[in-house]
Amino acid sequence: MAFRDIRVMPDPVLRTPCAEITVIDDRVRSLVADLVETVDHDGRAGLAANQIGVSLRAFSWNIEDEIGYVLNPRIVDLSEDEYQDGDEGCLSVPGLWYPTRRAWYAKVEGIDLEGNKVVVEGTELMARCLQHECDHLDGMLYLDRLERSARKKAMRELREAL
Repeated sequence: MAFRDIRVMPDPVLRTPCAEITVIDDRVRSLVADLVETVDHDGRAGLAANQIGVSLRAFSWNIEDEIGYVLNPRIVDLSEDEYQDGDEGCLSVPGLWYPTRRAWYAKVEGIDLEGNKVVVEGTELMARCLQHECDHLDGMLYLDRLERSARKKAMRELREAL
């Protein structure tokens, strides 16, 4: 296990959709160990594999003292008429927090290291985390979901910080 450095904008790995994990081998086991260790710090809710430079579909979470992971996650259900609009931030876009609309409830299906089906679901912060991390694995950042004026302001702040 190793604590891994977080890739930050404008690293191209953050904009690259991640590949499905087809074989669970020592490399994938090591990736999961690194994701779990790296997310296990105050202020970290979730961490996608591409945020540590690995373009595979996997992420870890650290919500309400529960740490977990999922391989090949896909969102299979979102609340259609209940939303949350709280501020969202990202380890790969340090220092920026903007109101981001997300579904109130989210459900993700994937697999674990034994290839067994995993279902992860939740509301509020967990729902936000599931949506945020799946976006990462698809090459998206929360900035892409902002209203136009907020996105323009965020991109200006990002450019000034670089």
